[in-house]
Amino acid sequence: MIRVAVVGLGKMGMSHLSMIRAHPMVSVEAVVDSTTYILDVLSKYTGVRTFGSLDDAMDAVELDAVIIATPTRFHASMVRSAIERGLAVFCEKPLSLSSNDSRELGDLAEAKGVVTQVGYHNRFVGAFREVKSLLDAGAIGRVTHALVEAYGPVVLRPKGSTWRSQKSEGGGCLYDYAAHPLDLLTWYLGGPQGVGGTVLGSVFSENTDDEVFSTLYYEDGLSAQVSVNWSDESYRKMTTQVTLTGTAGKIKADRQECQVYLRDTAPPLEGYRPGWNVKYTTELTDSQWFYLRGEEYSAQLDHFVKRVESGATAGENQFSSAAVTDRVLELMTIDAAAGPATLDETAVRAEPAAPAKRGLLRRRA
Repeated sequence: MIRVAVVGLGKMGMSHLSMIRAHPMVSVEAVVDSTTYILDVLSKYTGVRTFGSLDDAMDAVELDAVIIATPTRFHASMVRSAIERGLAVFCEKPLSLSSNDSRELGDLAEAKGVVTQVGYHNRFVGAFREVKSLLDAGAIGRVTHALVEAYGPVVLRPKGSTWRSQKSEGGGCLYDYAAHPLDLLTWYLGGPQGVGGTVLGSVFSENTDDEVFSTLYYEDGLSAQVSVNWSDESYRKMTTQVTLTGTAGKIKADRQECQVYLRDTAPPLEGYRPGWNVKYTTELTDSQWFYLRGEEYSAQLDHFVKRVESGATAGENQFSSAAVTDRVLELMTIDAAAGPATLDETAVRAEPAAPAKRGLLRRRA
């Protein structure tokens, strides 16, 4: 049995706890949180040992791995402590708010020979995995352009925000929301050479961004555009989409399906023909031992557990790949702060009026 501690009992922490407690190869030996009431309830009704700090849990309990689901600003220090004790670490995304920290944690994990994984669950969605398989097979030839999008109703009013909408706690929409489609780009295309035209806009939040737009530049003229907004109530829940255009076709995918258009010049692929093809998530998704929120959440934890059991340090979403995504997030932050790269010096600019705060207009009753 893999002995695990779960750290952080917010929405994701509780989800991970529910799933991992049901895993046949896992024994949850400890839970860690700063809220005494939550710990008291868990201790009373589950019997699991509870702690106010990760260090206390690691001192008192024999562990093989930890699952960290705290606000992002706590990730680096907790992950480092666990790795230094030789424990495998599953950490929610993003790995940290500093690409230097993320790279150092990846190097430390490699030196210690421990298993690491970051919670980018989209890599375990059947449709997005099919995209990866098609790209590896050269299905659409040389990729020339990509578009990744994510929209959802996370921040819809100026007040009542959570730690996720505080720049210093979770990094705002860029780090907490845009990180998902950006990590898919890391998976599909690797790291970019640079970024440009980044806009981090506020819709409702006072202290951080609610929408993200940017262009990423890769070798051989390949580019990717990013469009993300977590203040979009036209979507019932988070919706992530990817579109990749190549010399031999196009791929469009979201959680529900993978649409593939192949030109006659595309290489022959089993199960595909020239023209439009559609693969649905029901045929691309493997069954899991436990369902909560989506098969991909269970699948990523199962992948982690099996790697811990076998000692396989190489695997999906290990720290080294997460560090690449974190570097892209950092570059976008720097780019946005720099402002426009090319200004029209011939334009006549009147003294600008103070911009109205977006999203604060009251709706009619």
